[in-house]
Amino acid sequence: MSPRMGLDLQTILLAATNIVDEGGIEALTMATLAKTLNVQSPSLYNHIDGLQGLKKHLAQYGLEKLYKGMKEAVNDKQGEEAILSIGHSYLEFVRTHPGLYEMTLKAPDAKDVEIEKVANEIVYLMIDVITPYHLEKDQTIHMVRGIRSLLHGFASLEQAGGFGFPLDLNESFENMVRTYLIGMKHISK
Repeated sequence: MSPRMGLDLQTILLAATNIVDEGGIEALTMATLAKTLNVQSPSLYNHIDGLQGLKKHLAQYGLEKLYKGMKEAVNDKQGEEAILSIGHSYLEFVRTHPGLYEMTLKAPDAKDVEIEKVANEIVYLMIDVITPYHLEKDQTIHMVRGIRSLLHGFASLEQAGGFGFPLDLNESFENMVRTYLIGMKHISK
């Protein structure tokens, strides 16, 4: 069967992103995707290898989108300013694409070479950004893990409605990251 005109992987990924962002990852089925794209389900199989293949492509797409936003946020910034920019970019990605973000956390095969490559790009970006703190190699990895945990934890709690007090969430987020950076400066001495 030949591919349907106007239907390509990018179009499929955009439609799938809308589905998961609006209804969560459980809402993503081949039938729902086909209906959204106004095609028959078999047409999708010319571009993806079933639901598992779609999830793999979506996880990779999400990680690439997250990395691109983080990389652009750094631009020419360094140190604390770069880390705060990355943090805000991360948080904005989760706010804008909650389902796609969740998909990046549930990659079908964690040992997938393409997914591992883009996930490593995110890690290396973070390592580069904290290089000015002059940490030892192992300590650098610990600090990157800590930053990721802070970003993920805050974003996840926010998505779940876990912050009930009427205080500005962006201010809370900045306070959290700045406090972590104070600790990181102390360790680097």
